[in-house]
Amino acid sequence: MKTLVSGVAAYMGNRSHRRNTRLLYSFLLVLFALVTVYSLAFHWLMELEGRQYTWITGFYWTLTVMSTLGFGDITFESDIGRLFSVVVLLSGVIFLLILMPFTLIEFFYAPWMEKQSKGRIPRSVSDDLSDHVILTSYDAIAQALIEKLDRFSRPYVVICPNDEQVLRLMDQNVRVMQGDLSDASTFERARVQHAALVTVTGDDISNANTAFSVRSRCKDVPVASLASTKSAADVIRLAGGSVVFQLGEMMGDALARRVIGGGAASHVIGQFDKLLIAETAARGTELVDRTVMELQLPQSVGVNVVGVWDRTGFNIAKPDTRIDFNSVLMLSGTAEQLAAFDEKYTHPIAEGARVIVVGAGRVGLAVAQSLSQRDVDFRIIEMDAKALAPMGEKGIVGDAADFDILQQAGIIDAESLVITSRNDEMDIYLTIFCRKLRPDLQIISRATSPGGIDRLLRAGADIVMSYASMGSNQIFNYLQQSDTLMVAEGISAFRAKLPESELGKNLIELELRAKTGCNVIALTRAGEMQTEIDPRAPIDADTELLLIGDRESEERFYERFPVAAGAKSSRLKLS
Repeated sequence: MKTLVSGVAAYMGNRSHRRNTRLLYSFLLVLFALVTVYSLAFHWLMELEGRQYTWITGFYWTLTVMSTLGFGDITFESDIGRLFSVVVLLSGVIFLLILMPFTLIEFFYAPWMEKQSKGRIPRSVSDDLSDHVILTSYDAIAQALIEKLDRFSRPYVVICPNDEQVLRLMDQNVRVMQGDLSDASTFERARVQHAALVTVTGDDISNANTAFSVRSRCKDVPVASLASTKSAADVIRLAGGSVVFQLGEMMGDALARRVIGGGAASHVIGQFDKLLIAETAARGTELVDRTVMELQLPQSVGVNVVGVWDRTGFNIAKPDTRIDFNSVLMLSGTAEQLAAFDEKYTHPIAEGARVIVVGAGRVGLAVAQSLSQRDVDFRIIEMDAKALAPMGEKGIVGDAADFDILQQAGIIDAESLVITSRNDEMDIYLTIFCRKLRPDLQIISRATSPGGIDRLLRAGADIVMSYASMGSNQIFNYLQQSDTLMVAEGISAFRAKLPESELGKNLIELELRAKTGCNVIALTRAGEMQTEIDPRAPIDADTELLLIGDRESEERFYERFPVAAGAKSSRLKLS
């Protein structure tokens, strides 16, 4: 009862709620006046028919007719009386069955429920929360990052300025709080002084303002931000950003690296101490149409094939994994070993090779710049002529869905097609269309939505890269700076030690690939990195394994070797 009284008092204390209550009272007053008039008319008409009833009976008849109950115990005998009954009935339907429910819901029930819902909205985090990640938006990158944080049991909170969005995310079991990002006190309520990281993934202007708000409350917390241009990145750093990622350029460079026709020069994407992880395209080299076992790369140049990109996505390499002309390999080795690989397998750029790029946004222009640096011929298609101004004769104004435009760009003889638009539906359409035109064409696409990757692969794309995954991987790797490196969509490289019960066994006896799905890419013994692994050598207490696997493989590894989760941490370097 006390809660009800306090709730009513709080409700009536709100100005808009008081106005709604006055409107409700006005409606009830009009309804009462209408019932009174109908009751008076009832008595007058009954007297015309020679009958008399009490005033209570008049109100009784009026309410039963207006509410459509119509017991029928009191009825008129004259036509004018029956016509009056019809008028009372129709007005009752309008007032009691339509206007009254609408009025109660609109001016009383809905505001009451809104008040109750807003009472659920958290406006701060718990007082004991620490070492958490603060996310300042809930976009595709944030969603992908939250999946990784949940996977590693890392606490987080999403700050949203909109009450409706907060309630919606709460219903999705997302840890969220309401707050204005331009208000520095919001970050104080999010315990920014005790946070491990603040992520800023909005537009350039809001990112700079948010970084500035964070810094006004805490000078030490790392702030990871995104930026669309170099100048914007500089401003965000001045505002307080610790690290700024230009994902457009990074995505463009990553897409260009996977283009065939430019040789097989490896590109480093991550580093564990002296061990480098790199990518290389297979087409045009002796790698094609051979299995990983047949290549004997560890014996010939010292590098290991740890995974392969193909039309099914990224797959952990096995001895019988066959490499086709569209494959992109992920390699591990030292700088010297990768240099030896490049010397043996890099071919000159194919004469007449051409790449078609669809879209001249930040990603498309970054692809074009990367191809230019490698002296790969390309044509870029874009409907906005102004965007193509820097491209000169390599730019083609038009719709990439038009066959004549594609023909002008050289679709018949092109080696690769890179699709960089932000519209997954259009990308799928272009993929299906171009796959029909050229079954042998390498098609590389960027996916924007979380479900875009699988759909583009099913449509016929050879390689699909997720903007959200790239952004979340970069932020997560910066956060971790320890024993885990996200290297691909759902793939991570990590270091671990074996539990005491497994010491003394060798890799053959452990059967890690068969039982967990993880590949061992290197060993660390007495502080020395070993990329040439002897599978028969026993694993001792000082040996640290460097492994690569997808989410399920890593979980199976830690389930089988729980003590391995306590592996020594060391800082990772990212490219």
